[in-house]
Amino acid sequence: MTPPDDALPASVPTEGCESEPIHIPGSIQPHGHLLAFAGDGLTLSHASAGAGRLLSTAIEAAFGQPIEQVLAGTPKEALRTRLHQLSATAPQQLGRFRAAAGAVFQTTGHRSPDGHAVLEFEPEMESEDRPEADVTLEALYPGVRDAFTRLGRAASTELLASTAAASVRHITGFDRVLVYRFEENWDGTVVAEDGNGRLPTYLGLRFPASDIPAQARRLYEVNPQRLIADADYTPVPILAAQPGPPLDLTHAGLRSVSPVHLEYMRNMGTPASMSVSILGGDGRLWGLISCHHAEPRRVSFAARNACDLVAQMFAVRVAAREEMAHIEARAQLKGLEGRLLARMTGADRLEDGLLAVPTDLLELTRATGVAVLTDGGCALAGYTPPEVEVRRIAAWLAQRSGDEVFETNSLASVMPEAAAYADIASGLLAISVSKLHPSFVLWFRPEVIRTVTWGGDPRKPELPPDRLHPRRSFAAWAETVRQRSTRWSAAEIEAARDLRTAIVGIVLRAAEERAELTGRLERVNRELAAFSYSVSHDLRAPFRHIVGFAELLREREGEKLSARGQRYVSTIVEAAETAGRLVDALLNFSQMGRTALVPVQFDPAPLVAEVRRTLELEQAGRPIEWRIGPMPSTRADPAMLRQVFQNLLSNALKYTRGRDPAIIDVSGEASDTDVVFHVRDNGVGFDMAYAHKLFGVFQRLHRAEEFEGIGIGLANVQRIVERHGGRIWAEGRPGGGAAFHFTLPRQAAPSDEAT
Repeated sequence: MTPPDDALPASVPTEGCESEPIHIPGSIQPHGHLLAFAGDGLTLSHASAGAGRLLSTAIEAAFGQPIEQVLAGTPKEALRTRLHQLSATAPQQLGRFRAAAGAVFQTTGHRSPDGHAVLEFEPEMESEDRPEADVTLEALYPGVRDAFTRLGRAASTELLASTAAASVRHITGFDRVLVYRFEENWDGTVVAEDGNGRLPTYLGLRFPASDIPAQARRLYEVNPQRLIADADYTPVPILAAQPGPPLDLTHAGLRSVSPVHLEYMRNMGTPASMSVSILGGDGRLWGLISCHHAEPRRVSFAARNACDLVAQMFAVRVAAREEMAHIEARAQLKGLEGRLLARMTGADRLEDGLLAVPTDLLELTRATGVAVLTDGGCALAGYTPPEVEVRRIAAWLAQRSGDEVFETNSLASVMPEAAAYADIASGLLAISVSKLHPSFVLWFRPEVIRTVTWGGDPRKPELPPDRLHPRRSFAAWAETVRQRSTRWSAAEIEAARDLRTAIVGIVLRAAEERAELTGRLERVNRELAAFSYSVSHDLRAPFRHIVGFAELLREREGEKLSARGQRYVSTIVEAAETAGRLVDALLNFSQMGRTALVPVQFDPAPLVAEVRRTLELEQAGRPIEWRIGPMPSTRADPAMLRQVFQNLLSNALKYTRGRDPAIIDVSGEASDTDVVFHVRDNGVGFDMAYAHKLFGVFQRLHRAEEFEGIGIGLANVQRIVERHGGRIWAEGRPGGGAAFHFTLPRQAAPSDEAT
């Protein structure tokens, strides 16, 4: 029988709280007993010094024996099966165990990270105010159900926290229950409190991150419950059958805690405490429900589990509320993003597009000042530092590697010289929009002077050098905080990041490459096509869902809908289908720039004949005179050229509707350098004043009520022709028909490679 090698008695000095191995203390609290079993045979490997009352023989003789021979009480045979099924993530309640001497224990078990099956025995509680019935979760269910109902009615995070605190105090009977939220730097703030007045209030106080060091926070994430029944307890050592590493007590409820923390509790005047973790949706520690009592107090495992349920319900409600707030904020900012993007697309320079309406760029991140820096200059709007200081900030940002998006609410803390203008630029949100030049968009927020009330002076006092000591005072201590702005919200940071993506992918890169080398323009066009492909591809599924669910609504609930409701559903379906066709067309348009050309030499006449056959349904019942002239052999991608003739001939059929007869003429001729094709018709024609709009995406020269279509076919034609190295143009007059002409070079175009 040997004590663990790495036990940490209170007298041993440490370098810091962060290095203390709190998951392997080598001891437990005295209000229970612990046994650990090793291997498939479940032989006793560890036992707390006081666990002899549970055993059939002395601890020394019990080591190495299987569980059936070790335990002296009932039930014990069923425990073997239960122990083999233990979870490696959380303790499980295993029921009551009656020792041979008659004492009754509530038993819990878990699988430790080092592979041991660990049993913990806590004597059933006997007191007038906490009857034995409280050891079962069923008895505690009404309180949990009440908490669930009240949390569902809470209209704010503050009310949620207050409700959770009151519910936990009702379940446990502690004198004071706090909801403690961690800040970004791991300081903690008490956001809610419920108490009976026996202990001082901590509501609204802030506590430094050092009060709960990093390894303690990690332990809270994997073991959400911790009970300290009496801060003045004497640790009970865990004895081991063989020398070796101490038993890992990460998931143990009886785990002994750091002597430093026990001193902290005594300084706080709380002999008993219990903590329950509040975990966010990502598993990260959001905060704690922290309970305190003015005298020693035990809480049953079932009651601790009930409090854990309350904490989980609270966490789910808070996460849902925060997610909804984020979604609403992003929805509000999306309109601003769209307007900025539209202006950037139409502007020659980045700063002109962004600052055409400065309030939009400021409102995108709720900033009071903004600067746009490019190789061409520095443009400012709102309240900003002087240009020389803005350029100094940009140079500092340029030296940081990998910061495409940078944000801080205390610029002076990372760039000390910024303290000189903290009144207008304590907060900085910046996006890098070029890898070729130090170009940035910088948003600024002013200093917000505020008073933070701490639960005691957070500054480290002078302490004796022999060992660590926690601070001794928890009296409220006020601090005036300067050189800090309000924090940038996740929605604002995401909006800035999205704007950066738009700038880099659409506007700035194109502007830089045009300025440096005209030939690089094709690369920009390919990136724009990839962006269009990504956007249109991602939009297809939502529109299909809208159509599908609207159809389901009409099919399954149609009889319940009024005539107006049915008309609304039909309108939804039609609008979604139209939008879906637009998206499909945009996807097809973007694919034109992504598909590799495979040019071959061939006769286009059979291809034109094939296209005519595919358009027979559009010709049905109409008098059409086709005039197909000779066409020279050409070198092109047949599939691509087929789409060109498909669009041009389909348009000719559509816009000659009502002509008797409709005349469509297709011909071509060759020159020394090009092959020129012509498609002419006697249709409605168009005004040459608007000819520049013909080949734009979603551009239409006629009303949709007169001629169906989505306005992207000619844009596709132009893209295909230009990818082959040719050009396209059109001629027409209102009521006098239209003529489309395009050329293809007689040699393969440089853009024949995949893009």
